[in-house]
Parts: sequence; C-alpha cells; structure tokens
Amino acid sequence: MDTQNTPVHAGLWHRDFWLLALASLSLTAAMYLPLPLLPAWMMQVCGCTPLEAAVCVGVPGVGIFMFGCFCSYLVQRYRRNHVCIYSLFVVAVCFYFLQFIHRGVGTALGAFGLVAVVRLAQGALFGLAQMVLSSTLIIDTCESFRRTEANYSAAWFSRLALSLGPMAALALSPLAGFGSVMVVGAILCIVAVILISAVKFPFKAPEDIVRHVSADRFFLPQGKWLFVNFLFVTAAVGLVFSINGTAYFYGMLSVGFVLSLLAARFVFANAELKSEAVTGIALMIAALLVMLADDDGTASSLVPVLMGCGMGVVGSRFLLFFIKLSPHCRRGTSQSTYFLACESGLSVGLFLGYGFFYGASHDAVVLSLVLCSIALAMYVVFTHRWYVKHKNR
Repeated sequence: MDTQNTPVHAGLWHRDFWLLALASLSLTAAMYLPLPLLPAWMMQVCGCTPLEAAVCVGVPGVGIFMFGCFCSYLVQRYRRNHVCIYSLFVVAVCFYFLQFIHRGVGTALGAFGLVAVVRLAQGALFGLAQMVLSSTLIIDTCESFRRTEANYSAAWFSRLALSLGPMAALALSPLAGFGSVMVVGAILCIVAVILISAVKFPFKAPEDIVRHVSADRFFLPQGKWLFVNFLFVTAAVGLVFSINGTAYFYGMLSVGFVLSLLAARFVFANAELKSEAVTGIALMIAALLVMLADDDGTASSLVPVLMGCGMGVVGSRFLLFFIKLSPHCRRGTSQSTYFLACESGLSVGLFLGYGFFYGASHDAVVLSLVLCSIALAMYVVFTHRWYVKHKNR
C-alpha cells in the first residue's frame, strides 16, 4: 500500500522553532485582518464600486509574485533574517498607511488608487517575508532529518491564521473601527519582527555563482500541476470567504482546522496516499452542498466546520506532495510554491466573489462548487498518478 506518515518528534519543538512558527502566525494573521472589513469600508465610506473593492482585496495575490524571482539573490547577498525583518517593517508601514487613508479619505477615485497601491506593496513584501521565513529561516533552525516535519508543522500556524485574523478583525471592528484594526495589523507585524530578532542565525556563505534572477526559493516548475490543482481548491475557499463575514463563521472554521489536524494525525496516519486529498475536497463539496440547501441558516455551524476540516486535510497533504516532489536541495522552493498557490488562489476567489458576485451568494457558492468539483476530478483522473510517477522521495 502506498502510504505516507508524518510522525511528530518532541525534539522539533525547541525555542527557535516556536519563535519562528509564532512569527509566521502573527504575520499571516495580520495580512488576513483586512479581508472581511476592507470591501465594506471602501464601498460604504469611500464610495467605491464592488469591482474596485475587489481589486484592492485581491491585488496582494499579484504582489506576492513581484519579488519572488529575487528571493534567492537577496538571502545570499544580505543576511537572510534581515531580509525578512526589513520586509516586515514595510508591511507594518503599509498597515499604518491604510489607517492614514482611513482618517483622511478624499474622493473615491483617490482612495481607490491609494489603497490599491498600498495593498500591492503590502502583498509584495508579505510574499518576500513569508517565502524567506518558510523556505529558509525555519529550515535553517532544524536538523536535516526533521525539516519535512518542520515545514509541515509550521504550515499549520499559517493555516490557523486564516481564520484567526478575520475573526479578530470582526470582533474588534465594532469596538475600535477600521483604522484601529489596521494599527493592530501593524503591531502584529512588529511582534513578528521581535520574534525573528530573538533567533540567532549563523553566517552562511553565498554560493559561488549568485544569479540576480532565479526560480530558486520562488517557484518549482516540477510542481506545476500540483500548483494548478491546489489553485482551484483555494479559489473556491476565497469565494466562500467573500460571502461569509461573521466572527462566528471564522471561529467555527478554526474548529474545523483543529479537527483536520487530529484527523491527519490519527485517521490518515497510515491511510492510502490518495485518500487524504480526496476526502478533504469531498468535505469541502459537502459544505458547499449544505450551504445551497440551508435556506434558513440552521446549519450555520456545520458549514464552516466541514469547510475548515476539508481545507486543513487537503492543504496539509498537498504541502507534503510539494515537498516530496522537489529535489532535496529545493525543499525551500517547494514551500514557496505551495505558499503562492494558496495565496494566489484565495485572492482570485475573493476578487471574483466581491467583484462579480457581490450580493449574489447563491451564484458564488455554485461557482465554488464547480471549482471544487474540477479540483477533485483533476486530482483523481490526472494529478495523483502524475505525482506518483514524478515524486523524488
């Protein structure tokens, strides 16, 4: 039987790993803070159209690709932790600038242009910081035989931030307002800076030939079909997020993530390799079918739990697929590719949801269901067999 188990070793959870994992949680939660608040603020306060608001929500998904091809050069030309820290400072400044725009918002066109530029810059520096953190810093703090487990475990912190960030924003906004929530985002970035600064990284000599532009630590060409398949899944998630804007929804999504973590540890520990991805996407499809049938909202708790459980199961499995598909020397590149698939897919889904299905939640759910169905069919018919044939370890 073709199985794959990821054991948990107590030795992994040392001080430096905890600090970097919590830094990833803090940074990712900060980036997800504006998601449930930004569209309503732009449309109601700034007078922007739903499409303009959708652009500002989704444009970080474009920004995360901007510095990726320079990532390898930057971490070899400069201290790798400094690259991450300086990027985090700029992300914090972008949050403060959003708060500044909120205080002095002018015309709708001016607000749209400013917010779009700030969000693009925010996405670009977030992408660089997260790629350096996941593909280099976390790996460098672990022994070589625990690096797969380190990548797998650290990814759960970012995954939980997907629900914790919006939940915190929705809980704080009635008390503090949009501008104050942006300040909280800046504070979370500074917390991430402090956590990373507390870890000591030894000097690492650069390679003999350092290319200014490279796919190393950026994108893994061998994983292109995994990237496309996972993009369909995360785009479906983004669509669902665009029509669910309550703290309760994101709180129950966290419950689903916890259940998926337990399932990965106990239910799928020695299961057949295909079962985890198929089950995860099937759970998401079940959640969407419940949404379509639940006219009176009686299943409001079941939907996010199923969605979170499905996302967690399929996300953790695809992350391991990316790692196993890459050569040993390109493990960091596989992490960045997984990150790009996740974030760009979410951005596409959010853009479509707010830009073209605003006020039409039924149609958004139908499109999300179509995307999940395509993802499941693609995985069963093509991607799994392609992965088994091309994996390196």
